[in-house]
Amino acid sequence: MKIGLIGKPNTGKSTFFNACTLLNVNMANYPFTTIEPSTGVAYVRTSCMCKELEIEDSPVNSICIDNQRLIPIKIVDIAGLVPGASKGRGLGNKFLDDIRQADVLIHVIDLSGKTDEEGRILTNEKRDPIKDITMIETELDNWIYDIINKDWDQIGRTSTGDRKKFIDLLSNKLSGLSINQNHISNAINKTELTTKNTTEFSSEDKMKLVSELRKQSKPIVIAGNKIDLAETEDYDRMRNLDIEIIPTASEAELLLRRASENGIIQYIPGNIGFINNDNEKITKQQMKALETVNKQILEKWETTGVQLVLNFAFFSLLDMITVYPVEDENKYTNKKGNVLPDAYLLKNGSTAKDLAFKIHSEIGDKFLYAIDAKTKKIVSNDYVLKNNDIIKVVST
Repeated sequence: MKIGLIGKPNTGKSTFFNACTLLNVNMANYPFTTIEPSTGVAYVRTSCMCKELEIEDSPVNSICIDNQRLIPIKIVDIAGLVPGASKGRGLGNKFLDDIRQADVLIHVIDLSGKTDEEGRILTNEKRDPIKDITMIETELDNWIYDIINKDWDQIGRTSTGDRKKFIDLLSNKLSGLSINQNHISNAINKTELTTKNTTEFSSEDKMKLVSELRKQSKPIVIAGNKIDLAETEDYDRMRNLDIEIIPTASEAELLLRRASENGIIQYIPGNIGFINNDNEKITKQQMKALETVNKQILEKWETTGVQLVLNFAFFSLLDMITVYPVEDENKYTNKKGNVLPDAYLLKNGSTAKDLAFKIHSEIGDKFLYAIDAKTKKIVSNDYVLKNNDIIKVVST
């Protein structure tokens, strides 16, 4: 699963990316800072099973700090979108093409309204951030619409009103966008269409279907960035409009992450606050910056919001659960003796056999049964995994 980081230029998107990954991608106050998409590793955070079991773990594929398991995920910082991108404006379709493989999107907006639709700094006026949300969604819809519309007559004519055949043909057309048959089927079910006959779809019907298809295949969480520059009423107004928005301060998160990396403070991404280390090397400037973050961000909002956004994307929008595969169900270890070595993210509803394939395709092919390490009970291949299950897979 991969996160795509999107938004118009100059919203703090690259700073958000750096805060997640501690990679030094270029950051500057001008449009198109990001030309090529940057890929990095961020982490979702969940309470580790070591706490419940009261054992000391030794993770391999993830990190555990103070009983908090940080599980790696892929994140791509995609260059900023501008109005008309779906028609090739700006860097246009290249930007949209970079979104193809994303499973979920984080849309970083400038909550302060201090940048125009192109990402240029405003001095004497403010822009309504809701316009940026609408602009991005419209560009994505137009992009998908243009892809399917040019072959729509052929798809509709070939399927001759057969819904299953229509879904098969459309999924083949959209497979490169990581859009599958389930996405299409769900989109059709949730769209109010004037006709069920695909050959008679109007342009309005097709756009309705495309919009729902985008929601199904590329769900979006809004990161309301620059909360330190925004007025409280700006956020309250957007929240009252029923928009799922998480207030964020990516610059503050980046400062905290780097201060922690340098041993100045103790901070786990997503924590409410941080602990100052007894460090004589800290400068007055660093101390002042930390005090500013504490006063302007943490005391008011509790967290910078960055980790909340990542967790919401995976655990709420993608509906993922955490599962711990082990080879010794009694000691919760792998062959090398590592306790709770791996934490895997799987789609809610996944089975024991799905976990086996996640571990290795050969283990999936030769799957016999699994053991629930908590209860020591044998479970079959169709056992539906639960969040925080600890599972031993047995194969031939």
